Amino acid sequence: MKEMEVVGVRVEMPTNQPIVLLKETDGERYLPIWIGPMEATAIAFAQQGMVPARPLTHDLMRDILQALSIELKQVNITALRDGIFFADLVFSNGATVSARPSDSIALALRTGSSIFANDDILDEAGVAIPDEHEQEDEVEKFREFLDNITPEDFGSAT
Repeated sequence: MKEMEVVGVRVEMPTNQPIVLLKETDGERYLPIWIGPMEATAIAFAQQGMVPARPLTHDLMRDILQALSIELKQVNITALRDGIFFADLVFSNGATVSARPSDSIALALRTGSSIFANDDILDEAGVAIPDEHEQEDEVEKFREFLDNITPEDFGSAT
């Protein structure tokens, strides 16, 4: 498993499909994950430190965990099957719960929890951006990649 950091939320053109972009903390690979618009908003709010007037679902989940004295230890992005990513929430009481990566990332940002991705997923779906000398050209290639990739490129979606 590789530790990941959230780079941000982007919108894939021309479909306007949101993507959360993760990057290896000690590497050069990026992991794009297609997400829903509500989860994209929740992730962007958490990254920007925005506090809504009333708790969003992920804020509520954080508050429930605090009330029960349970911590979210980490999020593990565990699998990619048929173009769909899978994740597990790992809690301080030993429980593990399967969840969508988008919800998991939104909750991790609110709790300060670490995010990890399975090496096999990074090998399959990760995009490497090399050192700083080549980075400008590679960023442009990555933008072109995001503009042209579809969920079907990761296998048949159900």
